[in-house]
Amino acid sequence: MNIEHDEVCIFIPTLNEAPTIAELVGEFRERGFQHILVMDGNSTDGTPEIARSAGAVVRTQAGKGKGNAIIEAVEIIDRPYVLMLDGDGTYSPDDAERMLDPLGRGFDHVIGDRLAEPDGGAFTRLNLLGNQLLNLMFRIAHGRDLSDILSGYRAFTLHSIRQMTLREAGFEIETEMAVEAVRHGQRIAVVPVSYLARPGTVTKLNPLQDGARIFSTIYRLAKMNNPIFYFGIIGLFISLVGGVIGVYVVLEWLRNIEHLPLTILTVLLITIGFQIFMFGVISDMLLGFHRETTRQIEQLQNASKPPR
Repeated sequence: MNIEHDEVCIFIPTLNEAPTIAELVGEFRERGFQHILVMDGNSTDGTPEIARSAGAVVRTQAGKGKGNAIIEAVEIIDRPYVLMLDGDGTYSPDDAERMLDPLGRGFDHVIGDRLAEPDGGAFTRLNLLGNQLLNLMFRIAHGRDLSDILSGYRAFTLHSIRQMTLREAGFEIETEMAVEAVRHGQRIAVVPVSYLARPGTVTKLNPLQDGARIFSTIYRLAKMNNPIFYFGIIGLFISLVGGVIGVYVVLEWLRNIEHLPLTILTVLLITIGFQIFMFGVISDMLLGFHRETTRQIEQLQNASKPPR
């Protein structure tokens, strides 16, 4: 099924993107996309006025951060399909059709893989390494290889994005979207896209600080998506501390020195760590049962629908 351009909302969250936003909006309009929404984060360089003059509908977000821009935009978008990209000129409108094509084939969520075709200078070595490590962490924690979970170039159905429970206010929002897509069993496609060197504006990302926050988000959200991973790491760490103390107690005991309090602490830590790990195992079993029950309910609902 081909997706008509009139069915698509081009959604661009912005914050001080004056050097690039007019050209970006203009290129999409030249390609026949008339529904262009710019959600501005209170820019001070005239971005809203420039975007409005170029033909976009502009709204100013109430909250701060990219996450809030997405959460607020979802409530007002009225097109069945959404193509989202940053307004800094790093993503190319030339990839729009490539991004929308999987939606026409029944996919719910499309991620543009920046790491497949990056422009020279688009990534520093630190950024590239950080992206690779975070994608590896996501693959381990959530059991899916999505190639580039931090990509800001995405396409999705309005139904699939409204199915998600999004709470992250900042740049962690892309990670949360990936987690929610996996958690809801959405059909996800990964499409290689061009990633250009930033042409006019400075990056708003702090590689170390934001990287740590994204890492924390991946781990924290695993509590609901992969509890055995989440609780297993906590249990393993506590048991490991207990084991280290236990080795010290044994070595001291061999020298005829007894440490009764440390011996009790060792037993407690190892026991507590094991119990937390088992809690993760039980939670994982309950999650599997819940998913199977949900799947069967959806099958029954689909079977009861009259054929079109």
